Amino acid sequence: QVQLLESGGGLVQAGGSLRLSCAASGRAFSSYAMAWFRQAPGQERAFVAAISGSGVSTAYADSVKGFTISRDNGKNTVFLQMNSLKPEDTATYYCAARVGTAIWPLQYRYEYWGQGTQVTVSS
Repeated sequence: QVQLLESGGGLVQAGGSLRLSCAASGRAFSSYAMAWFRQAPGQERAFVAAISGSGVSTAYADSVKGFTISRDNGKNTVFLQMNSLKPEDTATYYCAARVGTAIWPLQYRYEYWGQGTQVTVSS
């Protein structure tokens, strides 16, 4: 069992940057693949980025150029650096975890979810 807590969301102007963090409780953090998803009002939750347990493999949605996912296994934390933000990046961002090395862009592959952090990009 792992618990996830996101932070770092907020209000930023278009073209600005934010860095989201997701702190995980529990042991063996490196045995979990991690991902970020986002959900805008009135839309379904969508994949943003994922990273393998070792951090060697990453994957991104085509719509998030300028975003970088990374992790610090010593601190049980995964990050999402978001640069060149656009108003269409406005959403609640969720951190997710799954046991195993494979990374997937699919929600149902992830067993554990955080509560989300709000990102608002003004034009």
